[in-house]
Amino acid sequence: MTDLTNSILHRKNILNNNMAVQAIYQQIGFLGVKFEGKYRFTKQQLASFFEVDIRTIERLLEDNKIELSQTGYEVFTGVRLRLLKDLYSNIIAQGYEGDTNVGLSTYLSDNEVIGPRANSVGIFTFKGFLNVGMLLNSDKARTLRSAILDIVIDVLNTKIGGNTKYINQREEEFLPSAIREHNYRQEFTNALDYYISDNKFKYSQLTDKIYKSIFKEAAKEYRQILKLTDGESVRSTMYSEVLDLISSYENGFADYLKRKSDSLSRKLSLSEAHLLFTEFEYFTEAIYQPSKEKSRSIMASRDMVFRDALHEKLKEYVREVSSEDFDKFLGEKSRTLEERLLENKDVFVRLKDR
Repeated sequence: MTDLTNSILHRKNILNNNMAVQAIYQQIGFLGVKFEGKYRFTKQQLASFFEVDIRTIERLLEDNKIELSQTGYEVFTGVRLRLLKDLYSNIIAQGYEGDTNVGLSTYLSDNEVIGPRANSVGIFTFKGFLNVGMLLNSDKARTLRSAILDIVIDVLNTKIGGNTKYINQREEEFLPSAIREHNYRQEFTNALDYYISDNKFKYSQLTDKIYKSIFKEAAKEYRQILKLTDGESVRSTMYSEVLDLISSYENGFADYLKRKSDSLSRKLSLSEAHLLFTEFEYFTEAIYQPSKEKSRSIMASRDMVFRDALHEKLKEYVREVSSEDFDKFLGEKSRTLEERLLENKDVFVRLKDR
């Protein structure tokens, strides 16, 4: 099981998953005061929930101030503090049952009200509360961590039906990238036919050259990591950014082959093509390096989160998956490829009739 206490990367990936955070809020049942569009919690509320002394929360905050500030912890002063005090006081004193704080009076006690003389108070958002739960050493925190991991998995399985292999296809940009890549792939294979002597290995070997240059893995290695069967297409599992870079490589090397073959007025041997690719890679290194680093990070990071797949050769490129990425693949705009094709059916018909 993932150890959230020792991995800031895993903590960030959970907190960036807004769908999972919403599901956790609904299922945990620890209600906060909604203020400025976010659920808020005092240190005393967290101490009560986790069944620890408030000084434990304060020490944890001191040791992890930067991380907790990034997930919503902040110190309230002035007008904002007065408004929040009033809101807490109304809930406790009058049993306030408004639309945004339904039932909260039963979850708060007098000692959780912000003191009337306090001129500054540290307040957590719900993400901040979860962050504390992922760092704290207490029985209640360990129970919360286990529930968080279960809910994250449930949200992913519910959204995509348990099939993460093709989660890349849910993004809006996948279909146009796949179409572009298909066209450039055809130009690439045509170039291999026209400018390289007959050899049944040329397609697979030069494709592997491109894959290794971009993400350090041959097709066979990639298949093993994603557990693809012989009948499953490697490229159908790739993210749009990776497909775009492959298209660029294929188009560039196809032109490079043509120029070399034309200059020699003959076809090249496969061994010559391999040497030519090394030359092509050398001359384009500075151009492609930023895109390669981005593609490696995207592949390594997303596959670790969405597919529970680790690319050993890309471990150094693993980063947190952003909230925007979670929305791309799990949010309201995400669709299956079949749904995308139906949505664009009229476009394909017009293109076919041209």
